[in-house]
Amino acid sequence: MSQEASSGPAEATPPGTARPPRQQPARPSLGGGTPAQDRELRAQGRETVRRLLEAGMIEFEERGFHGVRVDDVVRRAGISHGTFYLYFSNKEDLFKALLRDALHDMETVAGDFPVVTSDDTGLKVLRQWVRKFFRAYAAHATVIRILSQADLVPEEVFGDGLRLFFSIAEAMTTGMTAAAQAAGRHQEHAELTAVACLMMLERVNYLISAEVRLPEEEMADRIADIMFAAFGLNVT
Repeated sequence: MSQEASSGPAEATPPGTARPPRQQPARPSLGGGTPAQDRELRAQGRETVRRLLEAGMIEFEERGFHGVRVDDVVRRAGISHGTFYLYFSNKEDLFKALLRDALHDMETVAGDFPVVTSDDTGLKVLRQWVRKFFRAYAAHATVIRILSQADLVPEEVFGDGLRLFFSIAEAMTTGMTAAAQAAGRHQEHAELTAVACLMMLERVNYLISAEVRLPEEEMADRIADIMFAAFGLNVT
């Protein structure tokens, strides 16, 4: 048996005893794919997974989703086919692991959406959030670009992307309208405004990730300004 295969638990769970929950790594993907979900990975196993993930990310970037083969990933990672299948079922499983990281980080960004007030402070915190979105998108640009193309990925994977999109739009709607609602003002079509703003935000980041040269910080601030105005906010 290879050393990699020994990365399961050192002791079997006694009969009648519930298996303790797996401790989730800081990067969800480091837990591996489907074949690794019933065991806690040791340091060597996590390092192997990390190498496969990094190789997979490069291959997906260079070849696209359909162009990548497991052969390409293991060759780049310097790891055997047998070891690959200890941690991932196939290339789709590997992509889903990378997607878990992207979803985790983007959901964190959604959760950090601030309450935006109609003043200098509100515009400042909105600009900070948009820059945070830019950074998170850049960290996972390859995965998000593939995810945005429904014909390139399995339906369930595309569905994960849609759920994330509407989760961010909901957080945006809440943050942009909370101050107005507290003051007794109702904003028409707030949800649609949030969706339109998020589509603009995503497309600009898509273009930047595709190497369209744009001044990123200035662009982030301009997008924040447009969002601020789109919700009827203004600095007095």
